[in-house]
Amino acid sequence: MPMFNQYLTRAEEEELARVANAIVAPGKGILAADESTGTMGKRLTQINVENTEENRRLYRQLLFTTDNTVANNISGVILFHETFYQKADDGTPFVEVLKTKGIIPGIKVDKGVVPLGGTDEECTTQGLDGLAERCAQYQKDGAQFAKWRCVLKIKSHCPSYQAMMENANVLARYASICQKNGLVPIVEPEVMPDGDHDLETAQRVTEQVLAFTYKALMDHHVYLEGTLLKPNMVTAGQSCTKKYTPQDVAKATVQALQRTVPSAVPGITFLSGGQSEEDASIHLDAINKYSGRKPWSLTFSFGRALQASVLKAWKGQADGVKAGQEQLLIRAKANGDAAMGQYGGGSAGTATGESLFVANHAY
Repeated sequence: MPMFNQYLTRAEEEELARVANAIVAPGKGILAADESTGTMGKRLTQINVENTEENRRLYRQLLFTTDNTVANNISGVILFHETFYQKADDGTPFVEVLKTKGIIPGIKVDKGVVPLGGTDEECTTQGLDGLAERCAQYQKDGAQFAKWRCVLKIKSHCPSYQAMMENANVLARYASICQKNGLVPIVEPEVMPDGDHDLETAQRVTEQVLAFTYKALMDHHVYLEGTLLKPNMVTAGQSCTKKYTPQDVAKATVQALQRTVPSAVPGITFLSGGQSEEDASIHLDAINKYSGRKPWSLTFSFGRALQASVLKAWKGQADGVKAGQEQLLIRAKANGDAAMGQYGGGSAGTATGESLFVANHAY
């Protein structure tokens, strides 16, 4: 008779599932505020603000001290290491500021993408060394979930078997380590939007990548009920000349998920992938309106698509804080509605329709 080990206690499983389900509660999603120091610098440069630790703190303070009603649509925030240990002006740690609002703090734990040898400019993600110890410390300091991003590229011979296998196993090792240390792992295998590929190609590749990912998660005995998936929406390449409707995107995305993601997974928190704020919301709404079978919550984990208008309204000025916070409330409400299939479009903002695409985007 086969013997199966119990890698987590029942109590540990129940707590992971509780947190995962709380993050994807109806009408709620994630604010991804985990930009690295370098990436945050690029954002600040666009509004002529110097990239200093204090300016980064002031901007994150703007986000986290927005009116408590933001928690109606934001259930969790992903933090960068620096931000995780910063404090508000009154000395309250940002982690506590979020908890007081009923928002769950999370932490980015990967160390960034690096070249994958023997491939056509493909990559993998580093950071497994010392991950268990870091997760244990973050959990002790208030984090309840974590995020790790892997990147797959669409080219004539990419993604390769090697890249899909390597990144799937990295994500599985990360997820297993997180769960053993009390953190819900958000698994992010991003198929990049760079290229001129059509929607059908994007769908096939997304299906391949997700199939590799869930095979690895099963092989590593990851407790799926205590995980979340953060995939790309299935969209054509940025340089594709053929235009597709939101309904086309919704159908391709839902079909890809139906074919690959087990129903045990509580929720799917889409990344925005360089779409404009409005396009990301409209596509999320169309996905939730799609009539196919959807056993998971389908919501958002947006960075740029929640923050572009915020940054433009703030402009690095103290008198712009309120305007920036108002923009965050508008975008959070728009995406909360979209996660319920109830977004009518037209939530105006200072950067609503601007493309947020960055070639070969890295955090």
